[in-house]
Amino acid sequence: MASQTEENYLKSLFNLANDNNEVNISELATQMQVSMPTVNSMVKTLQKNGWLIYEKYKPVTLTPKGKKEAALIIRKHRLTEMFLVNKMGFGWEEVHEIAEQVEHIHAPKFFERMDEMMGFPTIDPHGSPIPDKQGRIQEINYLSLSDCKAGQTVILAALTNSSTEFLEFLNSRNLSLGTELKILSKEAYDQSIVVSYLDHSSETLSEKVCDKLLVKLLE
Repeated sequence: MASQTEENYLKSLFNLANDNNEVNISELATQMQVSMPTVNSMVKTLQKNGWLIYEKYKPVTLTPKGKKEAALIIRKHRLTEMFLVNKMGFGWEEVHEIAEQVEHIHAPKFFERMDEMMGFPTIDPHGSPIPDKQGRIQEINYLSLSDCKAGQTVILAALTNSSTEFLEFLNSRNLSLGTELKILSKEAYDQSIVVSYLDHSSETLSEKVCDKLLVKLLE
């Protein structure tokens, strides 16, 4: 059974991994906000447990065992976030820190019951997929709002960033998952996009914001 610190490393490795399933040690150190010697020590521990492959001066690679372990931690986190929003009435901007603590509980029946009570959701409150009990993740290919064109109508489906600050920004604009957006225009100079939705007849969103909004085209 992984310790809380080991679980945090595994989750970070999973989130940082590139298409080749590789993570640079320096990138991991930055993510975990620790020194290189500290990261190197933990990486060796994770390797001993069979969770990753480590060679000096090379990126580390999660093993299938490590990927599954990480995905199951993420499953607990995302289920918890969904439960807090759907069953306890928390805002989507309030749930991350609580889920960070709950995800380290080692009680499979607890999370199975949570899953059942919600009708087995497949995404969390921010649109991210919830891994299944085997650690498999059904990835969905959405478009970034930045990649869309004037005249298109889209549905806000997920976010690439779920920081409290960004979620509070979206709240202030009355933007939430499922919102239908009509793209009125796109500024050539700075790539900002003007959209209309709900009772907002004209709302300008910066490229920085649009990059973080994942959408699906309305047929």
